[in-house]
Amino acid sequence: MEKIASFTIDHIKLQPGVYVSRKDHVGAETLTTFDLRMTSPNEEPVMNTAEMHTIEHLAATYLRNDPEYKDKIIYFGPMGCRTGFYLILAGDLESKDIVDLMVRMFEFIRDFHDAVPGASPKDCGNYLDMNLPMANYLAKRYLDNTLYGIDEKHLIYPV
Repeated sequence: MEKIASFTIDHIKLQPGVYVSRKDHVGAETLTTFDLRMTSPNEEPVMNTAEMHTIEHLAATYLRNDPEYKDKIIYFGPMGCRTGFYLILAGDLESKDIVDLMVRMFEFIRDFHDAVPGASPKDCGNYLDMNLPMANYLAKRYLDNTLYGIDEKHLIYPV
């Protein structure tokens, strides 16, 4: 069986960043999958599900309301390894194209201190598994350590 593309990335060298994971073609449309790596794989502790779930709710809400990108959002969700998230956008894009969007989104998450959208039994299948203070902390950490002043080394997968 052929190894999938995401398993060909050297996770020993991989650091937090914004990476193009893959590009797929569906009809005439290109879909770009981004790897939003928030922690250093196999070096740092992974994120817990409660804060990841909170980030997912906040990010999805933010993205689907962003005036420029809302019609390009296909998917936002957690990686199974709990070191980051995948974002799929319609369009043939590069990592540098979405840095401003990621900064705005993670500033929104960092500064959010209200009821988490969709965190109710009617709206979510696991609404109690939320941790807003940790989501705020992780968003701030990603902004301070990765997104603010991001360079080429954190926009292109390591070889």
